[in-house]
Amino acid sequence: MRVCIVGASGKLGRYMVRHALDRGYEVVGVCREKSVEKLDEFEGRITIFPGATNDREVIRKAVAGCDGVLTVLVPWGIQDYSSGTAQAVLDFARPDARLVFSCGWHISMDGQDVYSRKSRWTVGVFGKLARLVRFADIDDQVEACRRIFASDARWTVVRGSDLEEGESQGLPVWSRHVGDPILASNLTRRVDFALFMVHALENDELIHEAPAIVGCRTPSALAHADREEE
Repeated sequence: MRVCIVGASGKLGRYMVRHALDRGYEVVGVCREKSVEKLDEFEGRITIFPGATNDREVIRKAVAGCDGVLTVLVPWGIQDYSSGTAQAVLDFARPDARLVFSCGWHISMDGQDVYSRKSRWTVGVFGKLARLVRFADIDDQVEACRRIFASDARWTVVRGSDLEEGESQGLPVWSRHVGDPILASNLTRRVDFALFMVHALENDELIHEAPAIVGCRTPSALAHADREEE
């Protein structure tokens, strides 16, 4: 399988590169020119296309011939970075390619997610402040996912909880809706978020799903597993 990782130089991206290489995939990476050196550990093992991830020409070249595309939707700045990236991937990836995108729990596909007051306040305040200082645009990430959800492509949008570093605990568990008790711990190892992204490439049950994930060893996930065994 030939896989393109859009946003390969970030922490999540580098974990995805490692997981993909471990599976024997041919890997193509897209990252900003100033971040190429972050991929030095993979020199000779991956092909790199330097450039902004919303640069349509860079994406067109990078995804050519790829069976799957893993995309980190980053809402940097206020220049439609997330939506531009998503649209370029949707436009140029092969019609039969598996497209897997990453975002946070704040994205809702069907409006059935239930968020705590603290969560709503945090997203609202951060979103306003980030846009005010031109750092990030959360609304643009929402727009990016709206375009993905409306697409006929073979997509999956993986919605991550709060993240932490550490050794892998295994494949995260997931639910269709934030507010499900299984997700209550709201914590996932970043390496396992990446593992779920790569796993989704060959899991057709996740096509047209927006799984919200949580670490498989968190208290809420273990409590759910115990109930399943009863």
